[in-house]
Amino acid sequence: MVERASSRLSLVVLTHNRCEEVLRTLRFLQASAPGVPLIVVDNASTDDTVRRIRRQFPRVHLVCACANLGAAGRNLGVRAASTEYVAFCDDDVCWLPDALPRAQALLDRHPDVAVLSARVLVGPSAALDAACALMAASPLAGEPDVGPALTGFLAGACVFRSVAFRQAGGYWPALFLGGEESLLALELLERDWRILYAPDIVARHWPSKRRDASERRRLLARNALLVAWMRLPWKAALQEAWASLIGLPGWRARWTAVEDAFRHGRATGARRRPVSARVAGQRSKVRRAQRCSVRLSRPPSR
Repeated sequence: MVERASSRLSLVVLTHNRCEEVLRTLRFLQASAPGVPLIVVDNASTDDTVRRIRRQFPRVHLVCACANLGAAGRNLGVRAASTEYVAFCDDDVCWLPDALPRAQALLDRHPDVAVLSARVLVGPSAALDAACALMAASPLAGEPDVGPALTGFLAGACVFRSVAFRQAGGYWPALFLGGEESLLALELLERDWRILYAPDIVARHWPSKRRDASERRRLLARNALLVAWMRLPWKAALQEAWASLIGLPGWRARWTAVEDAFRHGRATGARRRPVSARVAGQRSKVRRAQRCSVRLSRPPSR
């Protein structure tokens, strides 16, 4: 366990084979969040990440996973934390100054809130992340001093109440990466925790160039299909499945995604346990609003 500090919030950074990115992020975080305990979870990097973090940041608590656990590496970070709240960021995401104290104050005021999802600004232009635009338009009532309620969050830029994370079981390792927060969000909502979009809590995202876009698309489709089958009522599950498949390039890719989800579900022992009507209703309301928002944002046809 990390030695207990005066801060009631810890910061967990997840990294894998992106040495320069994580070093840059740690330099920024030490300047922007002084006094906040820093925990880095290294997902079995094969580059120079571990040695350079130990050399350049000796006060950082480094947790070395025995294998690349994907999103579930964050579970190790929470296990190492001794604080009431945990802020997460990926190795290409940096919290801006004052973001974390604001998050702590908001969570103090709203004890039934499990997660605050940040406003994320992307790249040199600081463009608003498209997911944040959809979150801002959520039809679910939230809190005037925070923002609207959500049925999901951004895993790489959020602040958690530690007890809620642990109650919900953290990230399911079988999802690895790609929409991995969708299952955790449903587990939180089932336990009557709330998720809010907090635009006053800001993070910058500098997308790493070390990304496998085709593999990410595969994992996003597989995980969306698997979570839909595991947790959604049949009608919502079929709608979610179709929405995931229609974005893939052709029927061969769609059939491959279905086979991938089926095989992975069997191999990992996935079980169907649909959420309550209350949670399903919240999710359907958000999905309808998102579809409407996407239609309105499209340019008129000529």
